[in-house]
Amino acid sequence: MTNATPTAQLSAAGVSIWLDDLSRERLSSGSLQKLIDEKNVVGVTTNPSIFQAAITSGKDYEAKIAELATAGASVEETIFEITTADVADACDLFAPIAAATDGVDGRVSIEVDPRLAWDTEGTIAEAKRLYKKVDKDNVHIKIPATLEGLAAITATLAEGISVNVTLIFSLERYRAVINAFQTGLKLARDNGHDLSKIHSVASFFVSRVDTEIDKRLNAIGTADAKALKGKAGVANARLAYQVYEELFSTERWAVLAAAGARPQRPLWASTGVKDPALPDTLYVTELAAAGLVNTMPEKTLDATFDHGVVTGDTITGTYDEAEQVLNAIKAQGISYALVVSVLESEGLEKFVASWKELLADVEGALAAARRAA
Repeated sequence: MTNATPTAQLSAAGVSIWLDDLSRERLSSGSLQKLIDEKNVVGVTTNPSIFQAAITSGKDYEAKIAELATAGASVEETIFEITTADVADACDLFAPIAAATDGVDGRVSIEVDPRLAWDTEGTIAEAKRLYKKVDKDNVHIKIPATLEGLAAITATLAEGISVNVTLIFSLERYRAVINAFQTGLKLARDNGHDLSKIHSVASFFVSRVDTEIDKRLNAIGTADAKALKGKAGVANARLAYQVYEELFSTERWAVLAAAGARPQRPLWASTGVKDPALPDTLYVTELAAAGLVNTMPEKTLDATFDHGVVTGDTITGTYDEAEQVLNAIKAQGISYALVVSVLESEGLEKFVASWKELLADVEGALAAARRAA
């Protein structure tokens, strides 16, 4: 390990590196393949903001939009066709990794329409539709961990569909997500599905926790408050890993594992550092342990590859210290429950806003293509 690159060292420590980005350009130019070959990338995640940025920048989608405009496709149909095509092609690119890891890695995620985050039945229907359209074994359907999303997660897994649960901020909600996952697997087994073919990750967001809590610590302004800045995100994630260890060591899980089930891996999301005062690899090197996924924006991946100092497992044995950090923040008068509630609302609002921007931009592109035809 001493002579390997930092990303190779991270992989050797049991952390799967996924890229938090996808576009037609990444696929067609070979840049994604290069990240697989050189920087140990073994999966990809997408979200509404990523697709909005990809489709509205550059000219990679012009021909497809013109084709769909000629066919009379609606705005929603056009976005559905474009995004599922990118994800299906990415699934093909990662298929060798999926085969080599028995489906654990080589995964590509696509998210349900974010406007359905509070609609259980709508989410279930959309998850099935996306899964059928992409039609690849190594796809993950992303479902937000709203209260309404929990039942949708269970129902989707019960259909034998692999799920990436997203927008998890709190330890309490994470426990509910694991419960929804294990309930879904039990139903999948009852429905006759092979549990070994069903995969899942739980996307626990990191940097946004620091952003919100640090804002509140700055407002307090005391030396004790400022000394806690930049510590909440890592502490919260480390305690999430403790929850993972606890709930995948139960008799309930043992029964499912005996039937072939695979654990739902924790995935660190939002791992790009927002505060320039913090090390740019903080949410990578301080959150390494076996059985994890870290999905990184390319900037964070490049920083890790260039100068990340990987020292193996940096989570196990840190739980008391992490608890002390959150208790110290509470003692400053900052409500954890309020912070995570704000973060979930803001996260969903951001994705819905990106989706609405995408709808408007594609509508304009379709209209232009029809005029030009």
